[in-house]
Amino acid sequence: MVKRVSLWDAGCPVARALDVIGEWWSLLIIRDAFDGVRRFSEFQNGLGIAKGMLATRLRDLTERGILETAPASDGSAYKEYVLTEKGRGLYLVIVALRQWGEDHLYGADEPRSSLIDNESGTPVARLELRAQDGRPLGWRDTRVQKINGN
Repeated sequence: MVKRVSLWDAGCPVARALDVIGEWWSLLIIRDAFDGVRRFSEFQNGLGIAKGMLATRLRDLTERGILETAPASDGSAYKEYVLTEKGRGLYLVIVALRQWGEDHLYGADEPRSSLIDNESGTPVARLELRAQDGRPLGWRDTRVQKINGN
């Protein structure tokens, strides 16, 4: 097995983000946490992930500040995993992945889940990158600029 290389010291924010959440089990755990899953057994049953792998992923996400543990909401001796503010900041990432998957990975009549606006009961609008003045932006309309951290 190849040892995973850390991207934490990379000068690219995408590389650093992937260092924290890039492992696919981690993204599925985060997705499930947004859907209200909180307990180890709920994650394990829903994902079908091996207990050892789940324990490792939950520990890593907790150490990286994406999740935190809290006493069980039902007063039992169990602990629950809840998203931190940093973790909740990943919501748009999960929605962007969902929408990309909806657009590119399903046939027209293939069943799938959909993200619904609780207030209106309708599907949420597609995410769109916009400039400060409100113009829609595509990948050719932007560039990366290096910033010195002085």
